[in-house]
Amino acid sequence: MIIIGAGAAGLMCAIEAGKRGRSVLVLDHAEKAGKKILISGGGRCNFTNLYSEPANFICRNPHFVKSALSRFTQYDFLSLVEGHGIEWEEREHGQLFCKESAKQVVDMLLSECRSAGVNIELNCEITSVDKDRHFTLTTSRGLFSSESLVIATGGLSIPKMGATKFGHQLASQFGLSIVETQAALVPFRFTGKEAESMKELAGISLPVTAACNGAQFTEAMLFTHRGLSGPAMLQVSSYWNEGNVITVNLLPGMNIMAWLKTEKSNRPKLHLHNLLAEKLPKRLIAYLLERFEWSNEPLSAYADSTLEKLAGMLAQWELRPAGTEGYRTAEVTVGGVDSDELSSKTMESKKVAGLYFIGEVVDVTGHLGGFNFQWAWASGWASGQSA
Repeated sequence: MIIIGAGAAGLMCAIEAGKRGRSVLVLDHAEKAGKKILISGGGRCNFTNLYSEPANFICRNPHFVKSALSRFTQYDFLSLVEGHGIEWEEREHGQLFCKESAKQVVDMLLSECRSAGVNIELNCEITSVDKDRHFTLTTSRGLFSSESLVIATGGLSIPKMGATKFGHQLASQFGLSIVETQAALVPFRFTGKEAESMKELAGISLPVTAACNGAQFTEAMLFTHRGLSGPAMLQVSSYWNEGNVITVNLLPGMNIMAWLKTEKSNRPKLHLHNLLAEKLPKRLIAYLLERFEWSNEPLSAYADSTLEKLAGMLAQWELRPAGTEGYRTAEVTVGGVDSDELSSKTMESKKVAGLYFIGEVVDVTGHLGGFNFQWAWASGWASGQSA
């Protein structure tokens, strides 16, 4: 069998197929294996999440991910990590990282590949793929043929790391449908007056609840020189489409109206700016006062109806980004090979026997926090049992 792509999913598939006694060749145009693993998690690799479950994944068919995720879980990968003596740590929201370096995960996968007899050819450009009785690949290193072909070429994010449309083009070549793709887990950008005024807020970070198209996340939001980033914004970007509004609750977990009324009763002489400064950064308050034309009066000066409007704006600040920063800075890609075209158990194409698609090239996108790696391990493992 041949696997195109020496990333997380491809290497996991190679290991499992090699264990079954398959003759496995992995091809990749990059100069080293696992390049995206090496840069992930700030170089520490957020390799999985303790709370991984199907609800953490976006797919047009939400049931598609269940089989692979249930058969190779986060605990299975953690067992592999521990078996190689890699020290790890848990951070917030169940995210698991290497204590030392992401290189340890790549070294572990390559060690497992060697033990399974897997051959890896890097710096290998593939110019064409054909199928008669077998698959035939024309490459910069000559002709290769195989009974099974696994496409693990990843998505379109971070093109400077070598991301291309090759996997999607191969799917189309063999008659498989593609769910429209777009950048995901990516910062937002704003234009015009809004962008200019937001620049003054660059560097401010605060916890919020961000919502878009039915999804909501309570995490940090970061103002940048171009717009908005931070975990909350990255998460909702996977659900956002051009023209959509993002709703931000600046005081998550609070009954804002009840708080304002209580403070008005208890501290009527306190000015609005000073009250808000107990909960929000001062630069942000100045921005909001100007944007929404709020006066800075003692609390006693505000009618309850005015406070109610204020509470509504704090709980549902509506933002309409001009766009995202695109694939250049996106962590993953939403969309890809239509999951309805594949077996959820084996990842094999329903139309072309022996052709498999795994990892990010498929229309499966995880939330931020190690979920996309877990999909890579699980889908790679599933295909490795069959291909």
